Parts: sequence; C-alpha cells; structure tokens
Amino acid sequence: MRMVLAAILALWAGAAPASECAGTNLLETMPPDRRALIDAAVADVPFHQGLLWRASKGGQSMTLVGTYHFGDPRHDPMLARLEPLIAEAAAVLVEAGPAEERKLTEALSSDPTLMVDPTGPTLPERLSDKDWRLLSMAMAERGTPAVVTSKLRPWYVAMMLGISPCMMEQVAKTGAQGLDHRLVERAEALDVPVRALEPWDTVFTLFRDLTPQQEIEMIRTALPAAAYADDYAVTLTDAYFAGDIWAIWEFGRFDAYRTSGLTRAQVDAQMRLAQEQLMDKRNRAWIGPLTQAARDAARQGKGIVAGFGALHLPGEEGVLRLLERDGWAIERLDG
Repeated sequence: MRMVLAAILALWAGAAPASECAGTNLLETMPPDRRALIDAAVADVPFHQGLLWRASKGGQSMTLVGTYHFGDPRHDPMLARLEPLIAEAAAVLVEAGPAEERKLTEALSSDPTLMVDPTGPTLPERLSDKDWRLLSMAMAERGTPAVVTSKLRPWYVAMMLGISPCMMEQVAKTGAQGLDHRLVERAEALDVPVRALEPWDTVFTLFRDLTPQQEIEMIRTALPAAAYADDYAVTLTDAYFAGDIWAIWEFGRFDAYRTSGLTRAQVDAQMRLAQEQLMDKRNRAWIGPLTQAARDAARQGKGIVAGFGALHLPGEEGVLRLLERDGWAIERLDG
C-alpha cells in the first residue's frame, strides 16, 4: 500500500541502520519442484503477467500501470513511455496524491494511538517467546527498539516487516522514489491534475474489524521473511520488473507454508484475508472513480492514466477483470 509505506518511511527511515542492498533471487534458486508449484498456482489467474494496459469502452480510454513503491533505475523506461500519455491525459489517478500522503503522515505523527495501543496487552504478551524474540530482533534492524515495538499495533508491525532495512537505508540516503511518486511528479510538472483513488485514512478501516487472533497471525505470517528481507526484496523486485506479478503473491504463500510455523489452512486463511482487505475490497472501490474519471476525460476528447500497486491488476477481483466485466476491452501494452 503505497501511502502507508510512504508514511512509514517518512517517519522511520532515518532511524534504520546502514546496510548493503545485496540479496539472492529466491525464485531463481529454489528447487524446480517448488517453482513448478508456484507456476501452477499462477497459470490460471487472469492477467497474471504484465505491467502496462489499456482499457477502452466506446470513446473512453484509460492507461493502467502497475507500480512498485520503491525507487529503482529500472523505472526509467516505463516513465519515459508514460510521459507522452500523461501529457495528453485529462488526469492522473494514483492510490493517494500528495495531499493524502501529507494528511496520513501528519496523523501518524500527531496521534501516537494510531500506531501504538496504549491500553491493550503488549505484543510480548500476545506472542510466544520465540516469535517475540524474532520480532524484536527484526524490528531493531528497522530502527525500532523492543520497548516501542511491544506496544505497536499489529497491522503497523506487519507493514514494517515487509520493508527491507536495505530499502529504508536507500530511501534515507538517496531519496529514490517509486514509480507512483514519479508519475505524480511528471503530472505536476506537466500541469495535469492528480487525483486520489481513496481517502487518506483508508488504512485504518482496512484492519479495524480483525479479530485478535487474525492480528497475531498477520505478524506470524510476515515474520519469517523479515529474517532474509534483502533476499525477499530482490526476489520481489526482479519479479515485478519481469512482469511476473502474481508470482510475487504465490511466492509469499509458498514461503509461508515452509517457514511461518502456521498450518497450510492458517496460511491460506491469512492470504485470503490479506487479499480481500488489501486488494479486492479496494479494487472494487476504485472502479467507480476510474470509470467516472474516464467519462469526464472523454468529454474533453482525452483519456486518463492510472497508476497503483501492481498486485491490484491481476485476478478475478483485480482491476482489469472488474473493468472487463463492466464492458471494457483490455489490451496489454508491454507484452
């Protein structure tokens, strides 16, 4: 979720310890039989590969790009390809624009209870001794001492575990921005309006109704990968730039089967919950703003450009399939 990651990095990146961005692509080095399981899980997922798409309906048009939320020089060719489309667009839509990001960052800075639970049981009280030890070590690598981690809300901890300390250090050092931010910069430079697909406080509604057990299982599912975060970051980044979008999701599932200590049923339940809360529910909410923006643009003889996390593109409840069901013709542009 781009806006949450941006806010977390704004608040915490400077505290992260120095580290080298070096890692192994775990998809490339895994045993062939395990890779075959991932490939089989991906094969029938609609629109599972590809980053750049066009959706057309009557005289309406939208260019959709799946983004990656961290800086990388490999974004340059995509940005160059998108720039003329942005220049001709009536609007650029992203998960959250600059105003929404500012509001979230300010809220997290001014109201500690959004991140910290001042009254409930602490995480060491809710986790096993082993899981708490692993969690406190992982969070220390991300610049957060155990005394602070103990009171953090589980959703926030799970988000933090998904960020490599290497990535945090690189953002702090270089200010390198993900494709989302670069799209916004180009739109602003070209005087093209930027619109948000969702409100700034969406994250707080996503996790509001989780049970205590679901909260803890969210941490337990994320925890094993935190121990080899640089390898994970390299794996997912390489898959993104290869356009193997749903392989990213299934890699996480099969890795959790092996390393989380949860049963396969528990992992599958956690993955279904995460997909519904973080992707499917939001995808459905985005169709209205996307189609309305495209209708408004068509009246000006223009289209729109929309950029959002790449995992929102594939699947039966992905943005592309939802548009297709609504009568839009879908065409891959980067195949």
